[in-house]
Amino acid sequence: MQRREFIKLLGGATAAWPLPGRAQRAPRQHRIAFVHSGIPAGQLTETAGPFWVRRFHETLRGLGYAEGANIVVERYSAEGRSEHFASLAAAVVGRDPQVIVVNLNDLIEAFAAATTTIPIVAIMGDPIATGLVANLAHPGGNLTGVSIDAGYEIVAKRLQILKEAVPLAAKVAYLTSSRIFIDTSLGLSLQKAGQGLGIALTWNFLPEVNDAQLRRAFAEMTSQQFDAAMVDASGTFLARRASIAELAGKLHLPIIYPFRDYVDSGGLMSYAPDLGELAQRLAIDVHQILNGNKPGDIPIYRPNKFQLVINLKAAKALSLEMTPTLLAGADEVIE
Repeated sequence: MQRREFIKLLGGATAAWPLPGRAQRAPRQHRIAFVHSGIPAGQLTETAGPFWVRRFHETLRGLGYAEGANIVVERYSAEGRSEHFASLAAAVVGRDPQVIVVNLNDLIEAFAAATTTIPIVAIMGDPIATGLVANLAHPGGNLTGVSIDAGYEIVAKRLQILKEAVPLAAKVAYLTSSRIFIDTSLGLSLQKAGQGLGIALTWNFLPEVNDAQLRRAFAEMTSQQFDAAMVDASGTFLARRASIAELAGKLHLPIIYPFRDYVDSGGLMSYAPDLGELAQRLAIDVHQILNGNKPGDIPIYRPNKFQLVINLKAAKALSLEMTPTLLAGADEVIE
C-alpha cells in the first residue's frame, strides 16, 4: 500500500465515523487482543509502549477507533517465557476477541494451533520458512500481518556493514532464539556469505531470552574472543534492547541490530525496516478485518525499504572509527 493509498484509507475511515453531537445510536464496541512475547502488558499502550506499539494505537485512533468508546483492547504478555505460550494462547482464545494481534513466530504458532477461526494479525519473521503460510500474497486461513524479515539478503547485508565497521572482525556471533538459521539452508547460506568476507559466523542460541541467558551469552562471546555480533529480529530480544546495548558497551563488543530501537537505547548501529510503517500496516489490517475482510485474503507485507543508523557516541566508546564511506551511506548519524 503506497502512502497515497494509506492517507486515502485513513481519511475515508475517519470520515465514516459519525460526528459527535448528533442524535445517533451508540457505535458498536469492537474487542481485540494485543499480545506480546516479552514486553509487559502495561507497556502495550499508546502512552507507555515502545515506538511501534504507540504508532499502532495512534493509527487505530486515526482510523476512527476510540479505546473505551468503540473498541476495547485487551493486553497480554508472555513475559519472555516460551513455556507459557500455549497456555497464554488458550486463555486469550477463550476470551473470543474479534482479532488477535501478536508477535514472534513461536508465539504466533501457539495461537495458530489454538484457533483456526479467530483472525490473527501478526508481526512475524519469515512466515514461509517457518511454515506459518505458503503464500505471502494470499496467506489463506486466519492469519495475515507483516514480516519483519526481508530474507537472507538483508541479514547478509547487515553482516557486510558490520565488516565495514569492524574491518578486523574474523569471529562473529549471531544471537538467536530461533533454530531457523541454525537448522536450515538459510543458515548455511549466511555462513558462506561470512566466509566470503573473511568471517567465521557462529550461532549463539538462547533457549529463553532473559537477563540470565543474556549474561551467559555475552560472557561466552567474551571468553571465546568474538570480534563482533549480530542479533536476530525476535521481539523477545527487542524487549531487552537496553540490557543488550548495555552489555555490549560494558564488554566492548560491536553489534549490528535489526531495529533502530536498539540504537536509540545506546546500541552501535542498525540496518532496519521502518517499524512505524509496519505498525501502521498492522492497524490497517485490523481495521480491514473489523470491516468484514477475511485475513487470508489480505497479503502479508514485507518491507522493501531499510535504513542504516549509526550511533557515533557508541562507536567512540568502542574505539571504532567509522569510514567516510560508511557514514556517507548512513540514513541517520546520531552524534
